[in-house]
Amino acid sequence: ESVLCVKPEVSIYRIPPPASKRGYRASDWKLDQPDWTGRLGITSKGKIAYIKLEDKVSGELFAQAPVEQYPGIAVETVTDSSRYFVIRIQDGTGRSAFIGIGFTDRGDAFDFNVSLQDHFKWVKQESEISKESQEMDTRPKLDLGFKEGQTIKLSIGNITTKKGAASKPRTTGAGGLSLLPPPPGGKVTIPPPSSSVAISNHITPPPIPKSNHGGSNSDILLDLDSPVPVTTTAPAPVSASNDLWGDFSTASSSVPNQAPQPSNWVQS
Repeated sequence: ESVLCVKPEVSIYRIPPPASKRGYRASDWKLDQPDWTGRLGITSKGKIAYIKLEDKVSGELFAQAPVEQYPGIAVETVTDSSRYFVIRIQDGTGRSAFIGIGFTDRGDAFDFNVSLQDHFKWVKQESEISKESQEMDTRPKLDLGFKEGQTIKLSIGNITTKKGAASKPRTTGAGGLSLLPPPPGGKVTIPPPSSSVAISNHITPPPIPKSNHGGSNSDILLDLDSPVPVTTTAPAPVSASNDLWGDFSTASSSVPNQAPQPSNWVQS
């Protein structure tokens, strides 16, 4: 059993039968003289809701109204007010009677009405879900499993890199290494070396002499760090018969004779 709503004060009225088929009118009651005042609570047990009228102090049950449907005959609204209702109370022997209840605050009357509406909305949803589950159980189940001895065959085509073109195998070079195919733009040719370059311009580096200390790795590194001697063409040897002072005498003889300049020095 769960509690749906509790209101601390409610008034109970003895009501006459309705004057017309339109329903009950609160103005026909003695609203200023309620027959009983107490506490109201709404509980639910399964699909049935119970309106309980209890004493404020002791909590003793005064009357109870089971509600199986709302709106329905168990709970009715009056035609001239939103704060008053007519409920059907029942005792354990099966006897029933209709009484009027009223709330001083309109908010309490609104909560009373909404609590009953929410409960029976939930009941309706639960009944629809259970009905759908029963329909699912009665439907034939779809068996997608393989029967005994049943086989299937799958055919997988060639994997293509482009539309309509099969993948090309890569060219395998020496040593089992795969080589990429040439670019599609055309062949790339390497130009031959130019004949205008003189072969004498290429200088062959001299061999690295071995170290006298055993040729370790450190000695080889030191030899690599040393500058490489550059070979240059030796000048032609000068003939021994030529005079060392011949160039000077030749240079002086080639100078034209000039007049002697007067000297500023005074001879003593």
